[in-house]
Amino acid sequence: MSAKDQVLWGIHAGETGDADAQFKRSNCIAIGWEEMGDLGILHADRATFKAKVREVYPTIKDGAVANYAGQLFRFVHEMKPGDFVAYPSKKDRQINLGQIESGYRYDPKAEPGYPNVRSVKWLRSVPRAHFSQGALYEVGSAMSLFMIRNYADEFFAAIEGKVTPAPVAKDETIAAVAADIDETTYDFVVKRLAQETKGHPFAHFVAHLLGTMGYKTRVSPPGSDGGVDIVAHQDELGFQPPIIKVQCKSSEATVGDPEVSSLYGKVGTGEYGLFVSLGSFSPKATAFAKSKHNLRLIDGEELVALIFEHYEQFDSRHKSLLPMRRVYVPEPIDEGPE
Repeated sequence: MSAKDQVLWGIHAGETGDADAQFKRSNCIAIGWEEMGDLGILHADRATFKAKVREVYPTIKDGAVANYAGQLFRFVHEMKPGDFVAYPSKKDRQINLGQIESGYRYDPKAEPGYPNVRSVKWLRSVPRAHFSQGALYEVGSAMSLFMIRNYADEFFAAIEGKVTPAPVAKDETIAAVAADIDETTYDFVVKRLAQETKGHPFAHFVAHLLGTMGYKTRVSPPGSDGGVDIVAHQDELGFQPPIIKVQCKSSEATVGDPEVSSLYGKVGTGEYGLFVSLGSFSPKATAFAKSKHNLRLIDGEELVALIFEHYEQFDSRHKSLLPMRRVYVPEPIDEGPE
């Protein structure tokens, strides 16, 4: 059995696994969105599904509309009898593997909240430890229904009983998963700040970050600030050197040499300049800063690293702006030369 010849779907039973009993007791898979009613009566095209989602959930954003409609359309029209399915159970931490046996049916008497159903013949349950970290990451998608492509061969091998636990030290997917998680989190932080702190609010965010690092700050009022958004210092009154003049850029665009040079022109004797940007800096701007002992540039990547480092000291308002929780990400185990 090969991923080239078969279709493999991944599905979840709700955020807390609340449909787990339904899946196993009734030999089925199911999805929610019960407010949508019978999906089988909708015209079989994505535009119709999107229109229905907008009608039923008028307050959700366009991205969520496409997401919901796409998953619902796939469950009703793209999933076929004979396709395979992988369901990671949160109750017993097994990967349940089965084959779709029927077309879509609407069953409002089924488990509360999961009226959209397909019958499944469950073939095998395999402990999570038998899969690579990459396969577990793919089957752990944030979506309720998705197609498994990258690691499908592992799941098909498990269906045939051919899978054996791989030594953790030999799992080459760990590094890829860790990098993917890092990149996803970085993208979330930058996108959130770009959308929610655009313009002057970004200066207040940077000031709060500097505060967690032990600095006292004064944020310039909105409007013309002469190229200095924040003045930071270590004493309460702001007399004790060093005085740091900070300019903030809430755009993801590349900051050029003219803007960096302009900030440096505001830096007096014994003072320091700091330019903080969500984006990057041009080679000329970087070279200019390196030539000045009292000028420092912080781009989006370094800013996110500082946020991670000092996140626990954020106040509740700034934590709600960037809701995150601590997780431990595996790193490859180096056993040295064989």
